[in-house]
Amino acid sequence: MASLTTTTSSSQPNLHSTTASASASRRSPPARARVARLACQVCAARRAAPRPSARARLLMTNVTPPTTNPRFRPQGEARYRRPLVRLQAVPNEDHVPDNYGDGPDELGITPAVYQALERHLPPDLAGAPAEVKRYFMRSVLRNYVPSPSQRIRTQNQREYRERILSAYQPLHPELYTNDPSTFILPAFLQAINGNTEESITSIMMEPAPGVFAFPMLKPSFCQMLMSEVNNFLRWAQSANQSIMRPTSLDRHGRGAALSDFGLQEMLDNLMKDFISPMSTVLFPEVGGNTLDSHHTFVLEYGEADGARGFHVDDSEVTLNICLGKHFTGADMYFRGIRCGNHVNSGTHDEEYFVHPNVPGQVLLHHGSHRHGVFSVTSGRRVNMVMWCKSMLATLFSSVFREMKKFMTDFSGFCRECQFQRTARQVQHLQELTLVPIYS
Repeated sequence: MASLTTTTSSSQPNLHSTTASASASRRSPPARARVARLACQVCAARRAAPRPSARARLLMTNVTPPTTNPRFRPQGEARYRRPLVRLQAVPNEDHVPDNYGDGPDELGITPAVYQALERHLPPDLAGAPAEVKRYFMRSVLRNYVPSPSQRIRTQNQREYRERILSAYQPLHPELYTNDPSTFILPAFLQAINGNTEESITSIMMEPAPGVFAFPMLKPSFCQMLMSEVNNFLRWAQSANQSIMRPTSLDRHGRGAALSDFGLQEMLDNLMKDFISPMSTVLFPEVGGNTLDSHHTFVLEYGEADGARGFHVDDSEVTLNICLGKHFTGADMYFRGIRCGNHVNSGTHDEEYFVHPNVPGQVLLHHGSHRHGVFSVTSGRRVNMVMWCKSMLATLFSSVFREMKKFMTDFSGFCRECQFQRTARQVQHLQELTLVPIYS
């Protein structure tokens, strides 16, 4: 009976071993040994056999809806290996999605989300039953449905902001007008309104590949924003209100997330009306035209706070503007764009460069561009940083983050992938041999 307790990785009895052991108990010792060896060989062969892909398993089941096929088991999905869904980056606008009911399902996913994502499914799933497509889409969307702990964290943050907004009195109400165009320099506004690649790039310089510098905000806005943040921090101290740190990286210095005290809508419009058009032209390979969320914060560093460590941002595109004050040092350094697989790889000589933090100047760069900031040698440095993200959040209009899970070659922007791809091509050419032809 001891063999009955042996289980597989899915916590189900190993029926092959159990049956073989039960039959062997009625045979002589040599026969039982032969049967046991045979059972071990069968199990080993099954484990060594290649597992068919999710798409192949779906075709083998003749696309039977998951409600009637035990392979799918909707109530116990978490216990089974999630199928690999390769979404298409470009939606099929001609495809007419199925009807997924009138309201959200038990995960809180609305029919509109299913219908929007269905246009990104691979062609061989387009004609599958609605329940099959829903199952595959749920395997993708489940990664973006908040866990219970995330929901608690989100609720705590919402209550945190509500407490602040109900008590904090802004120092500069004009910052909260939700119209960022009043803070934009006329030349930059004209270039964006031109809505062409030539007009956008005409106001920029590119001090290094993939890093763009340009003037954007009026000096009066920079001064108002710094004084507003200082006023908020003073109020929080006097009201005994704890402040959430804007990022986990910044353990030193002073700062705050701007959305915490009412600037969310103004910053949303800034990203939508100005950052997104630029990113569409400059960073199309990372979904620059589908930016749908951001995390914006202000940080102030002094001599005692040290350097801001070498890192990559949690963003597709990052906007970094030096607001002031008077300082020396604090130059930014960059060490090349990398994908997640090569973020800790070495730096090539041509990738390393240093750029000064100039008050009033904006830097726009790829979120995966590795960088850091040297220490302030004198004075105080204040920067506003906007991490612009493209997530499957607003009707899942962007599939870039999901596509990254299935991609192994990011040679479109990762320098290390480019080197490896070139090395493979060179090796392939070297392996080619000319076969002599004899007449």
